[in-house]
Amino acid sequence: MDFTNPLVYGVPCFLGLIALEYTYSKHGKKEKKELYKSKDLAASITMGIGSVVLAPLTKTIAAIVLFNFIYELFNPIIDGVRTNIMGWESFGYAWYVWLLCQLADDFSYYWFHRQNHNIRILWAAHVVHHSSDQFNLGTAVRNGWFTIFYKPFFYMWIPAIGFPSEMLIVCLGIEALWQFQLHSVYVPKLGILEKIFNTHTMHQVHHSQNIEYMDKNHGGFLNIFDKMFGTWKALDENIKIKYGVTHPPNSYNPLVILTHEYRDIWKDVKKSKNWYHKFMYVFAPPGWSHDGSTLTIKQYRRQLKKGLITTDSTVLVKS
Repeated sequence: MDFTNPLVYGVPCFLGLIALEYTYSKHGKKEKKELYKSKDLAASITMGIGSVVLAPLTKTIAAIVLFNFIYELFNPIIDGVRTNIMGWESFGYAWYVWLLCQLADDFSYYWFHRQNHNIRILWAAHVVHHSSDQFNLGTAVRNGWFTIFYKPFFYMWIPAIGFPSEMLIVCLGIEALWQFQLHSVYVPKLGILEKIFNTHTMHQVHHSQNIEYMDKNHGGFLNIFDKMFGTWKALDENIKIKYGVTHPPNSYNPLVILTHEYRDIWKDVKKSKNWYHKFMYVFAPPGWSHDGSTLTIKQYRRQLKKGLITTDSTVLVKS
């Protein structure tokens, strides 16, 4: 079967919805008039265009090369029937198989997303998306260009167990469409849907640099995995959200935004001659330091709980 990535049709809708939200914010309530900054939006759109240009490369690597290779390797045709090496018949295209594939995709997305926050070299690629201090649909398209080189590896197990690679590509596209529309402050809490789905207010939590909220809500369209693995946090409407990161690039130049964290990693690697320290500056959680000059979020929360530091501390949580 031949499926088209839903993002092919989503891009024009993205631009239209960004324009609509931008216009509405300028004529809406007073507190929403600053929802967009022109330079910030221009940087986001530029990086979004770059992602669109690189998308065919992503599809080639993921679908044609990697996913197809894995699918064929683990699901050979035996006696005319495509059979998984574990002994079961590879999955077809029934409606419930699609649902299972989307669930598998969401599970993989959760761990892909969570590790982007837990491993600094991956954070260097993902921080691009969090680098704006604005939360709007324009921010949704502010994506790093380097995640395409490692994201497919988090999903290899799905075609390996028998899901067709083209099915997975469609599910990835659906996931991306859901993620885009989450970046809006105009959608309130959604009642009973909050029990199951990752919603707009939950994603506001995810984009916050408030210590209570950092590294929470990594899910795609479901929140079940955040709840299962201890990373879920509901929005507290009494807490004023501050969006962005604690160490922003301080630039609207797309190239600076895309590369600033790699530069900072290199600076930190040179701080110590100890090779373990060098390794940790690359692969430990963001904020790790050999001398305690900066802290990870877990370290920060631990010291905060003990009363050793306050929320007004100048300690850098994310480098």
